[in-house]
Amino acid sequence: MKNFAGKTVLITGGGSGIGKIMARLFLERNAEVVIWDISQTNIDETLAELRPKGSISAMRVDVSAHEEISASAKTLIETTGGVDVLINNAGVVVGKLFSEHTAGDIIKTMEINSTGPMLIAQAFIGGMLKKDAGHICNIASSGGLLSNPKMSVYVASKWSLIGWSDSLRIELQKSGSNVGVTTIMPYYITTGMFDGVKSLIPLLKPEPAALTIVRAIEKNKTMVTLPGYIYRITRLAQALLPISVFDWFTGSVLGIYKTMEDFKGRG
Repeated sequence: MKNFAGKTVLITGGGSGIGKIMARLFLERNAEVVIWDISQTNIDETLAELRPKGSISAMRVDVSAHEEISASAKTLIETTGGVDVLINNAGVVVGKLFSEHTAGDIIKTMEINSTGPMLIAQAFIGGMLKKDAGHICNIASSGGLLSNPKMSVYVASKWSLIGWSDSLRIELQKSGSNVGVTTIMPYYITTGMFDGVKSLIPLLKPEPAALTIVRAIEKNKTMVTLPGYIYRITRLAQALLPISVFDWFTGSVLGIYKTMEDFKGRG
C-alpha cells in the first residue's frame, strides 16, 4: 500500500514508543490515524502533540480484554467505516525466570502479545476482505526466532505471533486476496520497554525502527527483521550447527543469553 492519503490506520500501543512515532509518520503521509492504548496519560499526551499534524483520534483499550476489543472495534467500524491498515504494536514483557512467573504473568503476556493481535485482526479483516484491500502489520520480535533466558513467556508469545501472522499471509495469498500481511521481528529497541538490557549487538533506535516498519508496509514486504541480517544468520546457524555449538556461539560469543541479566523494563 503505497498511498496512505485518506486511509484509516489503527495502531495499538500507539500512545508511546515506536507506536507513537509511527502515528506521526502516518500523519505525515496524510492518513487518518487512530491509536489504541491502555494508558489515558499516554493518549492525552500523544493527542496534544500530534493533533496539529493531522487527523488523529484515540480510544482507551486493553488489548488483553476480548470484550473491550470487540466493543471498540464495533465503534470504530461504525464511525470510520473500517480500518485500512492495522498495526498490532502493543506488547508487554516480564523479564524474570520462568519459575518466578505467576499465572497472571503468563496469561497476561500471551493475551497481549499473541491472542490480542489475533482477535483485533479478526474484528477488522472482514471489512478488508469485502473491499479486497488493506494491510495487517504484526510487530513480533527477534525473540520469536531465538530462545532466551529470563524472557521465556515473552519468547513463546512472539513465536506464536510470528506463526499466526505468516500463516495468515499465506492464507490470503492462496485465496487471491489483495489484503497484505507484514510480520516485523525487531531486536531490542530503546523505548524503555527493555531498559537494563546489555548487548554486543547495538540496540535499535526508535525513530529509524519505526520508519523501517512504515516503509515495509508501503512496499508490502512479508517478513522483516531489524536489523536485516538477524533472520538470515539465526536461521542459517540453527540449520547448520548442533544445538550445543549454537548455544555456545549465541550465549558465549554473542552474549545473547546474558542480555536480560540486568533487565529493568518500565517497572
